[in-house]
This record gives sequence, structure tokens and C-alpha cells, in this order.
Amino acid sequence: MTQWIGWLRRLPDRPTAMISLLATEGSAPRGAGTRMLVWADGQEGTIGGGQLELRAIAQARVVLDMPRGTWRVQDYPLGPMLGQCCGGRVRLMVEHLDPAALDWLHDAEPGRMLETRLDDGTVTRAVHVRETSTRQSARGDKPTPGARLVEPVGERPRPFYLFGAGHVGQAIARHMTGLPFQLAWFDTRPEQAAIDGVTVVDEQTVADCLADAPADAAVAILTHDHPLDYHLVLAALSGKPLAFVGLIGSQTKIARFRSRLAADGVSEEALARLTTPIGMPGVRGKEPDVIAISVLAQLLTLRGA
Repeated sequence: MTQWIGWLRRLPDRPTAMISLLATEGSAPRGAGTRMLVWADGQEGTIGGGQLELRAIAQARVVLDMPRGTWRVQDYPLGPMLGQCCGGRVRLMVEHLDPAALDWLHDAEPGRMLETRLDDGTVTRAVHVRETSTRQSARGDKPTPGARLVEPVGERPRPFYLFGAGHVGQAIARHMTGLPFQLAWFDTRPEQAAIDGVTVVDEQTVADCLADAPADAAVAILTHDHPLDYHLVLAALSGKPLAFVGLIGSQTKIARFRSRLAADGVSEEALARLTTPIGMPGVRGKEPDVIAISVLAQLLTLRGA
């Protein structure tokens, strides 16, 4: 996550634009905070390649013809653009970098927080020792002049695939603000599409959303439907090992799932990677917020693992 800061410290002596992923929803090729630099005849870094990157680069070169400090925010739907069954959205910002506004680079160290302020024709950044990340959305109103964005310097958020947008799923998403996770949130019910952050995917293909999950990803399965839960657990344990696979449920449900998974050919080694019930041991309570905080605390113990 600090690679792009190194690029800025060695900024070429030519007009340069920076593309920043502000927010993602669903299965995005890269997470929020990813950057790349673009100039008239070249580029450095990537936001995931494909049509998304080609369109962003084209927009960046348009911005290069505008005054330094000019910025634009653009939304892209990933399903129609990239042919992804899991859909999703990306919100990105393109800015014409102003070399005179890079003094903040001296203080940009891992563990600190980077504040970005957007004003008419200017982007101002500052580094703080103590600050709280702001939550960005890939939908709804775009940032306007006066917007303030805060993100951590140096830590790559852990990809977190959350299946289920019921009360517990919503509580988990609500308490994630400021935590080092990149949320990819899925549900199969059309009525859940109105919830900010949720990507609705057909029940027959929702498990395919795990196909590109990286090895450090965490997965939490808590849908409204037991057969769907099983389908997702089977997919999560049948592929490459992931950092965390968690399932919510009663002891009866868990025992039935383990027996069926073994019968379906899931190895003992893979079964050992299933964490169920999820949440920190010793935390009692069935309230959605209690469960959510317990699950997020459990995922935070993976840091450095």
C-alpha cells in the first residue's frame, strides 16, 4: 500500500495523473486505496487491468489537459463492463497531480492516517498520527468540493467476503468502518439490493464469487438459507486454502454440515479450516451487534498471522 507513495517521491518531471480507487462493491479486481500513475505516453501500477483500467487511463489523459489540481470522480458498474457474474461497482478518482502540493510525503509512514480534502480545483493532503478512517461508498452521491477522506497509510486491507445481508450481516458491515478490511458483500435476495454495499447475485452462481478470492481472504457465511450456507461452505473449503472460513449456526447445524462435507469429499485438513460457530470464544449474546463485534474481533486476531 505504500508503493504508490514511493512513486510520488520519485515523480517524473512531466504532467502526471493519479487514479485512486475510492471504494469498491462486490468482486472488484483491486481494493480501495489502490493507485496508479498515468502520463501522456506511459503509466505505473495497475488498478486491475481490463476495460476498467483502460477507461480510467483514458479519463486520466483527459484530465492531464486540465490545470494541475483538477479532479474527477467516476463510478463504473463491473458486471456489464467486465462480464463478471458477481457484478459490483467501483468508484475512482482521477486527479492531475500538483508537485507543489506533495509536502505531506515527508510524514507518510506506515501506521499513520492520510487525510485527503477535495476542493474546487485542488486536492490537499495531510498526515495525522491519530485519526479515524472515513467510510466511502461505491454508490449514491459522489464526493463533492469540501469532502474529506481519511485512510490508513501502509496497511493492505484484508479481503473479507461476507455472505448474507440479514441483521447480523448488516451489523458486521456497520461496525467495519475504520477497520483494515476490504468488504465484498453478497446476498441472493433482490430486496437486499437497496442496502449500501450489497451485491445481489443469483443463487446458482453466488459461490462463483469465491473463485478469485486471494489466499489472505476471510469468508463469513451467514445467509438466510441453510442449503445456501452449505453450498457456500463447500465452495470455500474445496478451493485453495483461505485465511478464514467461518459459519454461523447451532451445534446441530454444524454437526450436520461436517458430516455432509466429509461425505462430499472434503478432506479432514480442509474441514479443520472451518471455524464454527464464529466469533470470539467467551462472548455471550445473540444480539446482532454483539455477534458482529465478536466476529470482527476474531478476524483482527489474524493480523500478522
